[in-house]
Amino acid sequence: MSQKIQIDQNRLFAELTKLSSFTHVEPSPDGTAVTRVVFTPDDLEARAWLRGIAEAEGFTVRVDPVGNTFFRMEGTDPSLPAVATGSHADAIPHAGMYDGTVGVIGGLEAMRALKQAGIRPKRAIETILFTSEEPTRFGIGCLGSRLMSGTLSPEKADALKDADDRTLAEVRTAAGFAGDLADVKLAPGHYSAFVELHIEQGPLLERAGEQIGIVTSIAAPASYRFQIQGLGGHAGALLMPDRRDALCAASELILSIERHALTIGTIDSVATVGTCDVYPGAVNSVPSRVALMLDIRDTDPARRDAIMAAVRADIMEIQTKRGVAISESLVNADAPATSSAAIVDALEAICLREGMLYRKMVSRAYHDTLFMASVAPVSMIFIPCRGGVSHRPDEFSTAEDIARGTLLLAEVLAKVGSD
Repeated sequence: MSQKIQIDQNRLFAELTKLSSFTHVEPSPDGTAVTRVVFTPDDLEARAWLRGIAEAEGFTVRVDPVGNTFFRMEGTDPSLPAVATGSHADAIPHAGMYDGTVGVIGGLEAMRALKQAGIRPKRAIETILFTSEEPTRFGIGCLGSRLMSGTLSPEKADALKDADDRTLAEVRTAAGFAGDLADVKLAPGHYSAFVELHIEQGPLLERAGEQIGIVTSIAAPASYRFQIQGLGGHAGALLMPDRRDALCAASELILSIERHALTIGTIDSVATVGTCDVYPGAVNSVPSRVALMLDIRDTDPARRDAIMAAVRADIMEIQTKRGVAISESLVNADAPATSSAAIVDALEAICLREGMLYRKMVSRAYHDTLFMASVAPVSMIFIPCRGGVSHRPDEFSTAEDIARGTLLLAEVLAKVGSD
C-alpha cells in the first residue's frame, strides 16, 4: 500500500553539500565556490559518487559514449517509454553549488521518495546526469543533450577542441567514455515526458514571495562572432582625423546591440557582448582589430532576428563613418522550446493541492530541457535563488525551497509515470 511522498530534506541538502566538495578552487568569502569542468578528475569523482548513491538504492545505471548517465527505477510495464528528469553537475570556474546539481540530486531523491512511499508507476523513471551543460571546456553548451536530441552531429562533436587542443574524442576516451557518438541520439518518443528541476537563476520568484516557477517556454539562444578591422598605429603619432580605430567602432556596435534589444525587444529579449579581444592590446597603440562575441536570446526567434537586422543596418553606417570593415559569422542558433500543456497543467494542479505558491514563467537561460524538447514533452520546475544570483559562489537556495521543488518533482513524475 502506498504512503504519502516524503522528501528527506536533511539528506538532500547534505548530498548537495557533499557534491560541492568535488572541486579544487580558491575558497570564497562570499559562499561555496565550485569549479568542476567536464572530464576533469573532479568531474569523474563526482560522477562515481553519484553512481554509488544510485546503485545503493538498487537503481540501474547506464552510461552512453559521451558520458550522459542514466539512473533508472523500473516501472511495472517495461514496454512503455520511461519518464525522465535530471540536470548537470559540471560547473563553470568559480561558480556556486546549486546550478544543475539541484536537478540531479533532486531527481535521485524524488526516485528514492517514490520507492520509500511504495509508489511504482507503470513507466520507469530515469534521472539523467547530462554531460557538459556548461560550455567551459569545448565552447558549446548542452553537449550531452544536443547529441541526445540529434541537434549536434557526432562528427562535429568529436572534433571539438579544448584549450589544450585536445579533441572531445581524445578527452572522452581517456576519461573512459568510448564508443560511437551516433549511439547517443535518442529517438523521438524515447521518453514520454521530461521535467527538469532547477534554480531560477533570476529574481522574480523571490521578489514576488513565490515558491515555485512552472516554466512554459525556454528562450532561443544564438551566438555571433564579429570581427572589426581598422587601422592601427602609434598612439601619439597617428592623428585623430586619420584614425580608423577598431575599438571605437566596436563600442558603437556594442551600443547598437544594446539599443535595439531594448527598443525592438521585450522583457523576454536579452543581448550580451561578453568578450572583446583587442589587438595589439597595448596602451600606446591604436587598436587595429577587435573580435566580439554576442549572445542573444528571445522566446520569439522572429523578434531575435529583427534585432539582428537592425544591428546590421547600423553596421553599414559604422563601417562608412569609421572606415572599418566589420564581418559577422553565426556560431550557433537554436529554436525555443515550448512546454507541454499537459505537464504544465499537472504541475499547476499539484501546486494548488499542496498549497505551493507558484507562477507560470519563461526561462531566459537555456538548459538541457531546450534540447530534450525534441525527444519528449517537457517542462521545468524553478525554485527561488537568493537575489537571482547564479554562476557565483554566493549562489544560494534554502533547503526548504529545494525540498519543496523536489516534492513537486516526485509528485509530477508519479503522475505522468502513471498516465
